[in-house]
Amino acid sequence: MTKSYDAKDIKVLEGLDAVRMRPGMYIGTTGPRGLHHLLWEIVDNAIDEAANGFCNRIFVTIFKDGSIAVEDEGRGIPTDIHPTLKKSGVEVVFTQLHAGGKFDNENYAYSGGLHGVGASVVNALSRWLVVDVFKNNKHFRQSFSSKIVSGTKISGGVPDGPLTEVGSTNKHGTCVRFLPDDRCFETIVWSEETISKRLREMAFLNKNLEIVFQDNRSENPISKTFQYSGGLVDFVKYLNEEKNALYDKPIELSGEKDGVLLNVAIQHTDAYADSLFSFVNNIQTPEGGTHEVGFKSGITRVFNNLARKLGVLKDKMPNLLGDDFQEGLTAVVSVHIKNAQFEGQTKSKLGNPEVKTAVESLVVQLLTDFFDGRGSAKIADKILDKAVAAAKVREATRKAKETARAKNSLENANLIGKLASCSGKKPEENELFIVEGDSAGGSAKQARDRKFQAILPLRGKPLNAEKKRIDQVLLNEEIRTIISALGAGIGEDFSVEKLKYHKVIILADADQDGAHIRAILLTFFFRYMKQLVTNGHVFIGLPPLYKISKRDKTEYVYSDAELPEAISRFGKNYDLQRYKGLGEMDPEQLWATTMDPKVRSLVQVTIEDAATAEKMISTLMGDNIEARKAYIMEHSDFNKVDNFVNKNIN
Repeated sequence: MTKSYDAKDIKVLEGLDAVRMRPGMYIGTTGPRGLHHLLWEIVDNAIDEAANGFCNRIFVTIFKDGSIAVEDEGRGIPTDIHPTLKKSGVEVVFTQLHAGGKFDNENYAYSGGLHGVGASVVNALSRWLVVDVFKNNKHFRQSFSSKIVSGTKISGGVPDGPLTEVGSTNKHGTCVRFLPDDRCFETIVWSEETISKRLREMAFLNKNLEIVFQDNRSENPISKTFQYSGGLVDFVKYLNEEKNALYDKPIELSGEKDGVLLNVAIQHTDAYADSLFSFVNNIQTPEGGTHEVGFKSGITRVFNNLARKLGVLKDKMPNLLGDDFQEGLTAVVSVHIKNAQFEGQTKSKLGNPEVKTAVESLVVQLLTDFFDGRGSAKIADKILDKAVAAAKVREATRKAKETARAKNSLENANLIGKLASCSGKKPEENELFIVEGDSAGGSAKQARDRKFQAILPLRGKPLNAEKKRIDQVLLNEEIRTIISALGAGIGEDFSVEKLKYHKVIILADADQDGAHIRAILLTFFFRYMKQLVTNGHVFIGLPPLYKISKRDKTEYVYSDAELPEAISRFGKNYDLQRYKGLGEMDPEQLWATTMDPKVRSLVQVTIEDAATAEKMISTLMGDNIEARKAYIMEHSDFNKVDNFVNKNIN
């Protein structure tokens, strides 16, 4: 019998109930990334006050109870009564989706929070939230909390009462303090490192803005202040700390055209990869957009014109490509525009077509003026020398790729005996395990499910792609094998649509050598197959460190921290085995602990913050030995991969 479907079957969610029922629609995930997204929504509101000239200082404080507060010295949320909703402006902002002062250009000329759901979503997903507004010499407060409204149904963001005047004050601004609801999230533990990185970035983007961060959870509170008088110039210097810059001071460009406010800082290094980070109204755009296109077109025009003016390019010689000028380039591009059109709530890509024209025009004008000025000749020579060398490498690489394509059948033949492919024909269901060593590879080949799991053993260490040009990378046999197995190309030719396996799982020993191999592979993917990472296709397998057994009872332990508790469950007279490598496990053990989708733990590798990832890879895999030593001494734990964690996935 077919069930009837009538109007009565359509469920209407009241107020903020929709947010609690489907939080992923609003914050992406209920894991650590989603938790911190709550904070970014409130921080972004404070940053908008600063970006529009109303605020010079912001405070972010974590309290011992796990709550967090963001206070700005801006204008303060409106406290008067809304003319149609008959509620205070504060209550409207925190209880109504798509309500805010950013839908026109009168209150905020530039704003990242265009969808008007930020504050209300934070309220909906909190145990409680308190708003203090300091405005017109008065101190106002309103609190909200989650409440059981009927039976077991919980509604979030319910006002505890109306907005109340609690005293007088000379302060101005808004303070929002909230405790995330542990019933909505996998964890409600704030990451001091994650927050510090984001706040530092915001301080770079907003010259002279002071951001004070305080973490009061421990007996020794952590306090940090971020403030940069150089703005984007300081940002580029920070990103290039572990690199060798071709010229001392980054080039700074600032201007306005057709309502587009542009700020750019660029500096070339002797590295081979480029590092471009773009922002719109202080929101990072990792997928780029029209502002990035305009920037790249602009610098290509200027540098080609400069090359011809200086005689580097003769009359009949073709122009160099944009990639030639971008080799080794570190750039931060920040635009502020009205009515920004982002792709989706994640705001990862800008779509405004008029921004390309404005940015390109500004870059051409400002960069041309820079190179017409005194003292720029040596900088021009170094940039053009680098670009000409890059063009020669590009041509050599093109020939190498043509040769590689001609020998494609031979390359595939070379995979025979190395790659144990799977029988499944659907890439979205298939997995490729990149395994350290022939011994572990042999066990993995016997352990796998041949329907969807392929095994590629590495017989030697792949090349460190951070220190080599792409033509040198292509000479490495292990790298070529990986490229052939994935079948999606490399560099500008990489196409994620051609990927043969939608899960690429790095399976290495839980020791220093294994950590090194993971770092080398992740560096290669980040530099030459970035979409593989950004689209969520790269994973790290977590093999056990120990096996504890006693008579017919066996337990696997995956970290040193878990070992004491596991031992306590066995009492006395147990056997403890420490796995030195994957090759010590027989196929049945490898399947049961590391490869069986029902029980295994995988860590998905993501780029939460591209600038942070760039900095980390430059530090760990670059030429600055002292910087690498300092980082390893502070952060290393070879049984953890927290820097890459998104979530555990089967």
